Amino acid sequence: MNAILPTLLAAALLAVSTPSPAQPDAASPSAPRWSRVADASLARQEIYPAVLDGRIYVAGGILSDAPGFTAYVEAYDAAANTWRKLSPLPEGRHHIALAAAGGKVYGIGGFSGAIPDWRAHATVFVYDPKLDRWTPGPALPQPRAEGVVAAIGDRIYLIGGRMPASADAVHISQHADTNRGEVLDVRSGQWKRIADAPTARNSAAAAVIGNKIYVVGGRQMVVQPNGGQRPVNVATLEVYDPALDRWETKSPMPLAQGGLAAASHDGRLYAFGGEQFVPERKVFAEAWVYDPASDRWSALPPMPTPRHGHGTAVVGNRIFLMGGGEKVGVAASRAHEALDIPAQ
Repeated sequence: MNAILPTLLAAALLAVSTPSPAQPDAASPSAPRWSRVADASLARQEIYPAVLDGRIYVAGGILSDAPGFTAYVEAYDAAANTWRKLSPLPEGRHHIALAAAGGKVYGIGGFSGAIPDWRAHATVFVYDPKLDRWTPGPALPQPRAEGVVAAIGDRIYLIGGRMPASADAVHISQHADTNRGEVLDVRSGQWKRIADAPTARNSAAAAVIGNKIYVVGGRQMVVQPNGGQRPVNVATLEVYDPALDRWETKSPMPLAQGGLAAASHDGRLYAFGGEQFVPERKVFAEAWVYDPASDRWSALPPMPTPRHGHGTAVVGNRIFLMGGGEKVGVAASRAHEALDIPAQ
Protein backbone atom coordinates (compact mmCIF):
# COMPACT_ATOMS: atom_id res chain seq x y z
CA MET A 1 0.00 0.00 0.00
CA ASN A 2 3.02 2.32 0.22
CA ALA A 3 2.66 3.00 -3.50
CA ILE A 4 -0.54 4.95 -2.99
CA LEU A 5 0.83 7.29 -0.33
CA PRO A 6 2.51 9.64 -2.85
CA THR A 7 -0.79 9.79 -4.75
CA LEU A 8 -2.67 10.71 -1.56
CA LEU A 9 -0.12 13.37 -0.66
CA ALA A 10 -0.20 14.86 -4.15
CA ALA A 11 -3.98 14.94 -4.19
CA ALA A 12 -4.08 16.60 -0.78
CA LEU A 13 -1.52 19.23 -1.81
CA LEU A 14 -3.39 19.96 -5.02
CA ALA A 15 -6.68 20.32 -3.18
CA VAL A 16 -5.12 22.72 -0.66
CA SER A 17 -3.31 24.80 -3.28
CA THR A 18 -6.24 25.14 -5.68
CA PRO A 19 -7.42 28.78 -5.86
CA SER A 20 -10.81 29.46 -4.30
CA PRO A 21 -13.44 28.80 -6.97
CA ALA A 22 -15.87 31.50 -8.04
CA GLN A 23 -18.96 31.58 -5.83
CA PRO A 24 -22.43 31.33 -7.37
CA ASP A 25 -24.60 34.43 -7.73
CA ALA A 26 -27.92 33.09 -6.48
CA ALA A 27 -29.73 36.31 -7.46
CA SER A 28 -28.78 36.04 -11.12
CA PRO A 29 -31.59 34.79 -13.41
CA SER A 30 -29.01 32.67 -15.20
CA ALA A 31 -27.93 30.88 -12.01
CA PRO A 32 -28.84 27.20 -11.57
CA ARG A 33 -31.65 26.67 -9.06
CA TRP A 34 -32.71 23.72 -6.91
CA SER A 35 -36.24 22.39 -6.60
CA ARG A 36 -37.87 19.42 -4.87
CA VAL A 37 -39.43 16.74 -7.06
CA ALA A 38 -41.30 13.51 -6.26
CA ASP A 39 -39.43 11.52 -3.61
CA ALA A 40 -38.36 7.99 -4.46
CA SER A 41 -40.59 5.15 -3.27
CA LEU A 42 -37.80 3.55 -1.24
CA ALA A 43 -35.15 5.07 1.03
CA ARG A 44 -31.79 3.71 -0.13
CA GLN A 45 -28.20 4.68 -0.84
CA GLU A 46 -25.18 3.50 -2.86
CA ILE A 47 -27.10 3.68 -6.11
CA TYR A 48 -25.81 4.30 -9.64
CA PRO A 49 -28.74 5.23 -11.94
CA ALA A 50 -28.98 5.18 -15.73
CA VAL A 51 -31.15 7.14 -18.16
CA LEU A 52 -32.99 5.52 -21.05
CA ASP A 53 -35.66 7.23 -23.18
CA GLY A 54 -36.23 10.01 -20.66
CA ARG A 55 -36.62 7.68 -17.69
CA ILE A 56 -34.18 7.32 -14.80
CA TYR A 57 -33.67 3.72 -13.66
CA VAL A 58 -32.56 2.96 -10.08
CA ALA A 59 -31.74 -0.57 -8.94
CA GLY A 60 -30.63 -2.17 -5.68
CA GLY A 61 -28.98 -0.18 -2.92
CA ILE A 62 -28.33 -0.16 0.82
CA LEU A 63 -31.23 0.06 3.27
CA SER A 64 -31.11 1.53 6.77
CA ASP A 65 -33.00 -1.46 8.20
CA ALA A 66 -32.88 -5.24 7.79
CA PRO A 67 -32.07 -6.98 5.51
CA GLY A 68 -29.68 -4.11 4.76
CA PHE A 69 -29.81 -4.24 0.96
CA THR A 70 -32.39 -4.76 -1.76
CA ALA A 71 -33.28 -5.97 -5.26
CA TYR A 72 -35.91 -3.23 -5.65
CA VAL A 73 -36.05 -1.45 -9.03
CA GLU A 74 -38.02 1.62 -10.04
CA ALA A 75 -37.95 4.22 -12.79
CA TYR A 76 -38.60 7.94 -12.61
CA ASP A 77 -40.49 9.64 -15.46
CA ALA A 78 -39.08 13.15 -15.52
CA ALA A 79 -41.88 14.54 -17.69
CA ALA A 80 -44.65 13.22 -15.42
CA ASN A 81 -42.70 13.57 -12.12
CA THR A 82 -43.74 10.05 -11.13
CA TRP A 83 -42.05 6.81 -10.06
CA ARG A 84 -43.00 3.35 -11.29
CA LYS A 85 -42.07 0.04 -9.67
CA LEU A 86 -40.42 -2.45 -12.07
CA SER A 87 -39.35 -6.08 -11.94
CA PRO A 88 -36.69 -6.55 -9.25
CA LEU A 89 -33.10 -7.57 -9.84
CA PRO A 90 -32.58 -11.34 -9.95
CA GLU A 91 -30.56 -10.95 -6.73
CA GLY A 92 -30.22 -8.15 -4.20
CA ARG A 93 -27.24 -5.84 -4.75
CA HIS A 94 -25.83 -2.54 -3.58
CA HIS A 95 -23.20 -0.50 -5.39
CA ILE A 96 -24.48 -2.11 -8.60
CA ALA A 97 -23.60 0.23 -11.46
CA LEU A 98 -26.22 0.87 -14.15
CA ALA A 99 -25.55 1.94 -17.73
CA ALA A 100 -27.84 2.19 -20.77
CA ALA A 101 -26.72 0.85 -24.15
CA GLY A 102 -28.42 -0.78 -27.11
CA GLY A 103 -31.88 0.08 -25.80
CA LYS A 104 -31.35 -1.85 -22.54
CA VAL A 105 -30.10 -1.18 -19.02
CA TYR A 106 -27.08 -3.10 -17.73
CA GLY A 107 -26.54 -3.69 -14.00
CA ILE A 108 -22.85 -4.41 -13.43
CA GLY A 109 -21.16 -6.00 -10.42
CA GLY A 110 -21.92 -4.74 -6.94
CA PHE A 111 -21.97 -6.16 -3.42
CA SER A 112 -24.44 -8.38 -1.61
CA GLY A 113 -24.83 -8.47 2.15
CA ALA A 114 -25.44 -5.97 4.93
CA ILE A 115 -22.52 -3.99 6.30
CA PRO A 116 -19.89 -5.13 7.20
CA ASP A 117 -20.41 -8.53 5.55
CA TRP A 118 -20.04 -7.56 1.90
CA ARG A 119 -19.35 -9.97 -0.97
CA ALA A 120 -18.41 -8.58 -4.41
CA HIS A 121 -19.94 -10.12 -7.54
CA ALA A 122 -19.01 -10.45 -11.21
CA THR A 123 -22.63 -10.72 -12.32
CA VAL A 124 -24.16 -8.56 -15.03
CA PHE A 125 -27.95 -8.27 -15.27
CA VAL A 126 -29.64 -6.88 -18.39
CA TYR A 127 -33.05 -5.18 -18.25
CA ASP A 128 -35.36 -4.99 -21.26
CA PRO A 129 -37.85 -2.14 -20.70
CA LYS A 130 -40.21 -3.52 -23.35
CA LEU A 131 -40.57 -6.80 -21.47
CA ASP A 132 -39.95 -5.51 -17.93
CA ARG A 133 -37.56 -8.40 -17.48
CA TRP A 134 -33.99 -8.97 -16.27
CA THR A 135 -31.76 -11.61 -17.88
CA PRO A 136 -28.14 -12.65 -17.30
CA GLY A 137 -25.53 -10.67 -19.22
CA PRO A 138 -21.80 -11.12 -19.94
CA ALA A 139 -20.18 -11.63 -16.53
CA LEU A 140 -17.20 -9.54 -15.49
CA PRO A 141 -13.79 -11.22 -15.62
CA GLN A 142 -13.63 -10.75 -11.82
CA PRO A 143 -15.92 -9.57 -9.00
CA ARG A 144 -16.05 -5.79 -8.68
CA ALA A 145 -18.02 -3.09 -6.87
CA GLU A 146 -17.85 0.63 -6.08
CA GLY A 147 -16.37 1.43 -9.49
CA VAL A 148 -17.74 3.91 -12.03
CA VAL A 149 -19.39 3.09 -15.34
CA ALA A 150 -19.90 5.17 -18.46
CA ALA A 151 -21.63 4.29 -21.73
CA ILE A 152 -20.43 5.60 -25.09
CA GLY A 153 -22.43 4.20 -27.98
CA ASP A 154 -22.58 0.41 -27.72
CA ARG A 155 -19.73 0.23 -25.22
CA ILE A 156 -19.86 0.33 -21.43
CA TYR A 157 -16.70 1.23 -19.55
CA LEU A 158 -16.02 0.11 -15.96
CA ILE A 159 -13.23 1.87 -14.10
CA GLY A 160 -11.78 1.45 -10.62
CA GLY A 161 -13.69 0.37 -7.54
CA ARG A 162 -12.91 -2.46 -5.15
CA MET A 163 -12.01 -6.10 -5.79
CA PRO A 164 -11.75 -9.06 -3.39
CA ALA A 165 -8.28 -9.43 -1.91
CA SER A 166 -8.86 -13.18 -1.81
CA ALA A 167 -11.29 -15.65 -3.35
CA ASP A 168 -13.24 -16.03 -0.11
CA ALA A 169 -13.57 -12.31 0.72
CA VAL A 170 -16.87 -11.81 2.56
CA HIS A 171 -16.14 -8.67 4.62
CA ILE A 172 -15.87 -5.01 3.66
CA SER A 173 -12.23 -4.98 4.84
CA GLN A 174 -11.30 -7.94 2.63
CA HIS A 175 -11.45 -5.92 -0.58
CA ALA A 176 -8.80 -3.67 -2.13
CA ASP A 177 -8.97 -0.56 -4.29
CA THR A 178 -8.21 -1.04 -7.96
CA ASN A 179 -7.40 1.17 -10.95
CA ARG A 180 -8.43 -1.57 -13.38
CA GLY A 181 -10.27 -0.52 -16.54
CA GLU A 182 -12.47 -2.67 -18.80
CA VAL A 183 -14.99 -2.19 -21.57
CA LEU A 184 -17.99 -4.27 -22.61
CA ASP A 185 -19.05 -4.29 -26.26
CA VAL A 186 -22.76 -5.01 -25.89
CA ARG A 187 -23.00 -6.20 -29.51
CA SER A 188 -20.39 -8.94 -29.11
CA GLY A 189 -20.96 -9.51 -25.40
CA GLN A 190 -17.21 -9.43 -24.78
CA TRP A 191 -15.24 -7.66 -22.06
CA LYS A 192 -11.70 -6.48 -22.74
CA ARG A 193 -9.05 -4.54 -20.84
CA ILE A 194 -8.33 -0.87 -21.38
CA ALA A 195 -5.53 1.26 -19.97
CA ASP A 196 -5.61 1.29 -16.18
CA ALA A 197 -6.48 4.61 -14.55
CA PRO A 198 -3.64 6.52 -12.88
CA THR A 199 -5.41 6.39 -9.50
CA ALA A 200 -6.82 3.37 -7.67
CA ARG A 201 -9.97 4.47 -5.83
CA ASN A 202 -13.52 3.62 -4.87
CA SER A 203 -16.70 5.67 -4.41
CA ALA A 204 -15.72 8.07 -7.20
CA ALA A 205 -18.10 9.50 -9.82
CA ALA A 206 -17.94 9.79 -13.59
CA ALA A 207 -19.60 11.34 -16.62
CA VAL A 208 -19.05 11.49 -20.38
CA ILE A 209 -18.18 14.73 -22.17
CA GLY A 210 -17.27 14.73 -25.86
CA ASN A 211 -16.73 10.95 -25.93
CA LYS A 212 -14.25 11.18 -23.06
CA ILE A 213 -14.83 9.82 -19.55
CA TYR A 214 -14.25 12.16 -16.60
CA VAL A 215 -13.60 10.38 -13.28
CA VAL A 216 -13.55 12.56 -10.17
CA GLY A 217 -13.30 12.34 -6.39
CA GLY A 218 -13.76 9.17 -4.38
CA ARG A 219 -11.63 7.64 -1.68
CA GLN A 220 -8.80 5.22 -1.01
CA MET A 221 -8.68 2.65 1.77
CA VAL A 222 -5.24 3.12 3.33
CA VAL A 223 -4.00 0.15 5.35
CA GLN A 224 -2.81 1.16 8.83
CA PRO A 225 0.04 -0.45 10.85
CA ASN A 226 -2.55 -2.41 12.87
CA GLY A 227 -4.02 -3.85 9.66
CA GLY A 228 -7.13 -1.69 9.74
CA GLN A 229 -8.23 0.48 6.84
CA ARG A 230 -8.55 4.26 6.91
CA PRO A 231 -10.82 5.84 4.24
CA VAL A 232 -9.11 8.93 2.81
CA ASN A 233 -10.86 11.10 0.23
CA VAL A 234 -9.16 12.19 -3.00
CA ALA A 235 -9.90 15.24 -5.15
CA THR A 236 -8.30 13.89 -8.31
CA LEU A 237 -9.86 14.43 -11.75
CA GLU A 238 -8.70 12.07 -14.51
CA VAL A 239 -9.94 11.91 -18.10
CA TYR A 240 -9.94 8.80 -20.28
CA ASP A 241 -9.91 9.05 -24.08
CA PRO A 242 -11.20 5.74 -25.57
CA ALA A 243 -9.98 6.68 -29.06
CA LEU A 244 -6.38 6.84 -27.80
CA ASP A 245 -6.73 4.45 -24.83
CA ARG A 246 -5.00 7.10 -22.78
CA TRP A 247 -5.49 8.96 -19.48
CA GLU A 248 -4.84 12.60 -18.65
CA THR A 249 -4.89 14.29 -15.24
CA LYS A 250 -6.70 17.61 -14.89
CA SER A 251 -7.28 20.16 -12.11
CA PRO A 252 -8.57 18.48 -8.92
CA MET A 253 -11.85 19.28 -7.20
CA PRO A 254 -11.73 22.22 -4.76
CA LEU A 255 -12.65 19.72 -2.01
CA ALA A 256 -11.85 16.03 -1.74
CA GLN A 257 -15.31 14.42 -1.71
CA GLY A 258 -15.88 10.66 -1.56
CA GLY A 259 -19.21 8.97 -2.23
CA LEU A 260 -20.22 11.87 -4.47
CA ALA A 261 -22.33 11.91 -7.64
CA ALA A 262 -21.52 13.44 -11.03
CA ALA A 263 -23.22 14.22 -14.32
CA SER A 264 -22.50 16.10 -17.53
CA HIS A 265 -24.57 18.81 -19.18
CA ASP A 266 -23.77 21.08 -22.12
CA GLY A 267 -20.10 20.13 -22.15
CA ARG A 268 -19.49 20.61 -18.43
CA LEU A 269 -18.98 18.28 -15.49
CA TYR A 270 -21.17 18.65 -12.40
CA ALA A 271 -20.23 17.09 -9.05
CA PHE A 272 -22.41 16.87 -5.94
CA GLY A 273 -22.10 16.01 -2.26
CA GLY A 274 -20.37 13.02 -0.74
CA GLU A 275 -18.99 12.20 2.69
CA GLN A 276 -15.74 12.31 4.63
CA PHE A 277 -14.49 10.09 7.44
CA VAL A 278 -11.16 11.79 8.28
CA PRO A 279 -10.00 14.11 9.72
CA GLU A 280 -13.65 14.62 10.74
CA ARG A 281 -16.87 12.86 9.84
CA LYS A 282 -19.16 14.97 7.67
CA VAL A 283 -21.59 14.90 4.75
CA PHE A 284 -21.06 17.47 2.00
CA ALA A 285 -23.64 19.86 0.59
CA GLU A 286 -21.05 21.39 -1.74
CA ALA A 287 -21.68 21.22 -5.47
CA TRP A 288 -19.30 22.16 -8.29
CA VAL A 289 -19.13 22.61 -12.04
CA TYR A 290 -16.00 21.99 -14.09
CA ASP A 291 -15.29 23.56 -17.48
CA PRO A 292 -12.94 21.40 -19.59
CA ALA A 293 -12.13 24.37 -21.87
CA SER A 294 -10.56 26.36 -19.03
CA ASP A 295 -9.68 23.43 -16.73
CA ARG A 296 -11.34 25.32 -13.87
CA TRP A 297 -13.91 24.54 -11.17
CA SER A 298 -16.66 26.89 -10.00
CA ALA A 299 -19.04 26.63 -7.04
CA LEU A 300 -22.73 25.91 -7.52
CA PRO A 301 -25.57 26.56 -5.06
CA PRO A 302 -25.16 23.90 -2.37
CA MET A 303 -27.45 20.88 -2.29
CA PRO A 304 -30.60 21.53 -0.23
CA THR A 305 -30.19 18.08 1.35
CA PRO A 306 -26.52 17.11 1.93
CA ARG A 307 -26.07 13.48 0.90
CA HIS A 308 -23.59 10.78 -0.07
CA GLY A 309 -24.07 7.54 -1.98
CA HIS A 310 -26.84 9.23 -3.95
CA GLY A 311 -27.62 8.83 -7.63
CA THR A 312 -27.66 11.48 -10.32
CA ALA A 313 -28.99 11.65 -13.86
CA VAL A 314 -29.70 14.28 -16.51
CA VAL A 315 -32.94 14.70 -18.45
CA GLY A 316 -33.21 17.84 -20.57
CA ASN A 317 -31.91 20.86 -18.67
CA ARG A 318 -32.39 19.30 -15.24
CA ILE A 319 -29.95 17.30 -13.14
CA PHE A 320 -31.76 14.97 -10.73
CA LEU A 321 -30.28 13.74 -7.44
CA MET A 322 -32.08 10.90 -5.70
CA GLY A 323 -31.62 8.80 -2.58
CA GLY A 324 -28.33 8.59 -0.69
CA GLY A 325 -27.42 8.90 2.96
CA GLU A 326 -28.04 12.07 4.96
CA LYS A 327 -25.55 11.07 7.69
CA VAL A 328 -22.09 9.51 7.48
CA GLY A 329 -22.42 5.75 7.02
CA VAL A 330 -25.75 3.98 6.60
CA ALA A 331 -28.59 6.52 6.68
CA ALA A 332 -30.75 5.92 3.61
CA SER A 333 -32.98 8.68 2.24
CA ARG A 334 -35.91 9.08 -0.20
CA ALA A 335 -34.96 12.69 -0.98
CA HIS A 336 -35.16 13.71 -4.63
CA GLU A 337 -34.09 17.13 -5.86
CA ALA A 338 -33.39 18.70 -9.23
CA LEU A 339 -30.93 21.36 -10.29
CA ASP A 340 -32.39 23.43 -13.12
CA ILE A 341 -29.74 24.65 -15.57
CA PRO A 342 -30.84 27.80 -17.45
CA ALA A 343 -30.47 27.61 -21.22
CA GLN A 344 -27.37 29.47 -22.42
